[in-house]
Amino acid sequence: MNLNPSIPVFKLYGENRNWPAADLLHCESIHSRSSLYEWHIRVHQHADLVQLLYLHKGQVEIDIEGVKHHVGHACIQVVPALCVHGFKFSPGAQGYSLSFSAPLIAQFEQQFGRPLQVLTQAACVPVKGSNRQINTLFSTLQSEYEGAGEARDMMLHSLISALLVWLNRQCTPTPGSSSRVERKRAVIHQFNQLVESHYRQQLLVTYYASEVGLSTVYLNALCHEFYGCSALNVLHQRVLLEAKRSLLYTSMTISQISDFLGFSDATYFSRFFRRYTGTTPKDFRLHPMRELKVP
Repeated sequence: MNLNPSIPVFKLYGENRNWPAADLLHCESIHSRSSLYEWHIRVHQHADLVQLLYLHKGQVEIDIEGVKHHVGHACIQVVPALCVHGFKFSPGAQGYSLSFSAPLIAQFEQQFGRPLQVLTQAACVPVKGSNRQINTLFSTLQSEYEGAGEARDMMLHSLISALLVWLNRQCTPTPGSSSRVERKRAVIHQFNQLVESHYRQQLLVTYYASEVGLSTVYLNALCHEFYGCSALNVLHQRVLLEAKRSLLYTSMTISQISDFLGFSDATYFSRFFRRYTGTTPKDFRLHPMRELKVP
């Protein structure tokens, strides 16, 4: 199977902007997004997001890599990064969509002490007798995500931990395919992991290409295929995400954040930040919702 170049790559469905907030996850109801598209989320893919779609009530036609199946019972659909997928819901379907960024997955894998293979393969997991428990987890997750309560991050991590433990207990991953597309995805996954480990070191793209066993030209081609941008831009977006989080959630000065992220000086960091956001680090810290869209 070859990837169709017409399949759009989104951060979140229908959005071409970068990760929309400094949070490392996104939680929303099925209704909030699907109702905007007549309950039909057409096939697309995410370069560096894993999604869990929880159907609580209603029906859905799930399209995974061109294979469609209908579901009319409570379930969780695991959508790995780079998986082509789409959903057609019955009007009024209830449930939630939870998206994890690569940095958050890395945190939980460190907590588990091993890779979370359950998040690497598409699977539709029946909820069965755990429906009440799972619905409470997702509804509480959304409430915490949208709120600003004390120790919000701690609560979110606790809820996600419980969800991942439950999901891990239900699933026995099957051996992966050796197809050309799967091999490409494995390389991109390895690249994602390397970026997560070294983004603060300001390493050249040639380093990452060497580590995954590719030329810089081919690594860039894969990044354009899966991300819609160059490998360097992938690195910059990861640095930018951490810069935003540091500005919003820490008391570090802009100079300290610049050092933390491996910039040679704060002036260069400020130019970098403004180029991607349209605003300065100082203004972003004061007014995080005013970030401008930069072509």
